[in-house]
Amino acid sequence: MKINIQIERLVLDRLPVEHHQGLLLKAAVETELSRLLLANGLATHLMSGGAMDSVRAPSIAVGPDSNPVKLGHQIGQALNGSLGK
Repeated sequence: MKINIQIERLVLDRLPVEHHQGLLLKAAVETELSRLLLANGLATHLMSGGAMDSVRAPSIAVGPDSNPVKLGHQIGQALNGSLGK
């Protein structure tokens, strides 16, 4: 199965990530979301394709040990909760 998702804009409020860490965060989000969607599939209502204006994902926990990779994985998991099975 081939899944193609394009995220035009991802709004992340109050994350402890420096500007220079943005690409690392982006890569971690893409990697985790891809892994989860490939493993578990896309939500049934999205299987026929289409576009969504926005997706609300649950909040993530940000702690003192948070880093761009860990945050990216958490964001990918939160997005999967809205897009995946």
